[in-house]
Amino acid sequence: MIRVEAQQAAGPDGRQPAAIGVTSKGDGVLFELPEPYLALRAEARALADSVRDRAAEADERDDVDPHMRAALAGSGLVALTVPGEYGGRAERVDSLAVTVVREQFAATSAHLDSLFVMQGIGSHAIGVGGSPAVQRRWLGPIGRLDAIAALGLTEPDVGSDLRAITTTLTRDGGELVVEGRKSFITNAGDADLYTVLARDGDGYSLVAVPARTPGVTVERPHQIIAPHVLGDVVLDRVRVPADHLVGTAGKGFRPVLDTLATFRVSVAGAAVGLAEAALREAVRHTAGREQFGTPLARLGPVPAMLATCWTEIEMARALTYRAAAAAARDPREGLHLSSMAKVGATEAAGRVVDRCVQVMGRFGLVRGSAIERLYREARPMRVYEGSTEVLLDSLAKQLIRRYTEV
Repeated sequence: MIRVEAQQAAGPDGRQPAAIGVTSKGDGVLFELPEPYLALRAEARALADSVRDRAAEADERDDVDPHMRAALAGSGLVALTVPGEYGGRAERVDSLAVTVVREQFAATSAHLDSLFVMQGIGSHAIGVGGSPAVQRRWLGPIGRLDAIAALGLTEPDVGSDLRAITTTLTRDGGELVVEGRKSFITNAGDADLYTVLARDGDGYSLVAVPARTPGVTVERPHQIIAPHVLGDVVLDRVRVPADHLVGTAGKGFRPVLDTLATFRVSVAGAAVGLAEAALREAVRHTAGREQFGTPLARLGPVPAMLATCWTEIEMARALTYRAAAAAARDPREGLHLSSMAKVGATEAAGRVVDRCVQVMGRFGLVRGSAIERLYREARPMRVYEGSTEVLLDSLAKQLIRRYTEV
């Protein structure tokens, strides 16, 4: 065996995994996940298969599906999204583990995928910068899915430019007072806890806001092409204890960046899973349908289109796993790779799903079909958690610095 040794993060069970390697046994495997991650992938796939019949209905809901929630909670997989001290499966959140799970979930249900990952996105800042009291109160229940988490960054007039937010944080009588409106917030209305970014004097701070706090209300003015648990969170002079500040006052972007650095690459995993599911639908259709006496899968440009999809999926998966392993070791140090993987995999998924619809012809356009649902679910991936254009601009700046600094 020819083995390429690489420094790796501990696996989801907290143990150091075997090295990722290249084998000369002739089995065709050039890259493979370490055994703990393979076991985790199988675990996630089994759960996804168990709720497959529920996926179409759940993916059309704008609130949390109780059956999906119960199945996910029962699996124990949500524990991957919180630190080991509060019931997590590893000492700290493992980006590769989260990515592997999302790859399986997104292939079956966007609702299941979102419900899983938002537990981490909504609570990660608390895990790295919350007060001990807030950590004890929330992280255990979030890791068991007894409580649902959400992250409040964007506003009606603010998307990528978070420094333009207008939500404010002030202090009064030993309490924190939050005033503003957060928009397009995943899990709004179903969340038990919001982690909210607000302007704090000349800086920006994060604050933990329990959903039942007086002054917190939710509106649902929008829904997207792939239905989602989504809403606006209105904060009308909401008062929380001073220990609900997350991280250092005025330095709120630090825990936000920690969250993005840990979870951004998992979007790429979801995109790979979704693209593979679309290709599976297209291959089944084209292999089983004849035109002009020949299976569609062997007719005209269709074979090349299918093979191109497969190639792009495998390229995206390779970069995604590399970036996720780097993020598991050091999320901030590997953030450029996470951004590359997010861009590469989501853009590839868009192309793959579009080709799959095309080769399926009119059957790819049927409302309510699996491929139609995947087509709609692929499109938002290129926008949320860093749009393609914003991430490419950031990468370009890093690239120029890298090759021009003396």
